[in-house]
Amino acid sequence: MKVKFLTLYPEIFPGFLGYSVTGKALSDGKWSFETVNIRDYAFDKYGSVDDTPCGGGAGMVMRADVLGAAIKANYTSGKLIYMSPRGKPLTQEKVHQLANEPEFTIICGRFEGVDQRVLEAYEAEEISIGDYVLTGGEQAAMIMLDSIIRLLPDVLGNSQSYQDESFENSLLEYPQYTRPIEWEGRTVPEVLLSGHHKNIENWRKEQSLKITKENRPDLLKKYLDLQKV
Repeated sequence: MKVKFLTLYPEIFPGFLGYSVTGKALSDGKWSFETVNIRDYAFDKYGSVDDTPCGGGAGMVMRADVLGAAIKANYTSGKLIYMSPRGKPLTQEKVHQLANEPEFTIICGRFEGVDQRVLEAYEAEEISIGDYVLTGGEQAAMIMLDSIIRLLPDVLGNSQSYQDESFENSLLEYPQYTRPIEWEGRTVPEVLLSGHHKNIENWRKEQSLKITKENRPDLLKKYLDLQKV
């Protein structure tokens, strides 16, 4: 999988993606990345990339001519994504779809955003990682890629590692335990020590349902609706 970042801060990458399983996947050639400094496409000697918003308002907006030039010179194929809090939410279902894409170009915005005309001209897909605002799209891009890279073939080593995780089946994951069996007066639930696989499976399902009901009733409704289909 090839990834290209359009950013004002190329030195940020690969950041935490250079560690753990995503870092190993990078070293193994399962994914690669390239950074493009948007400021290199500025038209003045100061490297200006932003200007005040038309119609007034706080902050600055990334210019269409500068960002458009950066996209035109570097975007050739694959998905063009703009990380934006107003985009469609990133879900595990969407992550699975993106994990099948061989190539991405990701626009990492700054300031109050980017000129809308660029997004329309290049039909960029807007994706949000949550209902909050960050200082830049670089952080969001890395979070999105972390969720994608771990699904690439042989990155986790065992596909079962993610199949039981939260959101894979519209439920949150059940509690996990390991040794020591007793810790500060708290013990591992007996059923997990029983060796009875069916009882363990049932317990985990009950716990997933309970946790999902408490923390994400919206997900539980989705899960129950799917059971009716």
